[in-house]
Amino acid sequence: MAEVLLFSYGTLQDPAVQQANFGRLLTGTPDSLTGFVLGEIEITDPEVIAESGLTHHRILHPSGDPADVIPGMVFRLTEDELAAADLYEAEDYKRVLVTLASGLEAWVYVAA
Repeated sequence: MAEVLLFSYGTLQDPAVQQANFGRLLTGTPDSLTGFVLGEIEITDPEVIAESGLTHHRILHPSGDPADVIPGMVFRLTEDELAAADLYEAEDYKRVLVTLASGLEAWVYVAA
């Protein structure tokens, strides 16, 4: 099965969220993304709140400024796991392909 890379800067790094969505703990590598700034959104989906334990989640907004750096983790997922991550993320997010500081191409969830 094909492997895809996902950059996480928020709740997908939480072991409880990983277990709930992927049925396993993910192994990640530290990396960072430039040209974005962190914001926050209110989560209203009770299932997502139950999994993360949070009513507000981080969200990325493009800044275009290479001095803006977001630290996070790169996870290797299956296509099915990426689909599960799509279901977990609220409609306020969209998944886009980015190039990380390491040069890796990975999916990341940003403001829709």
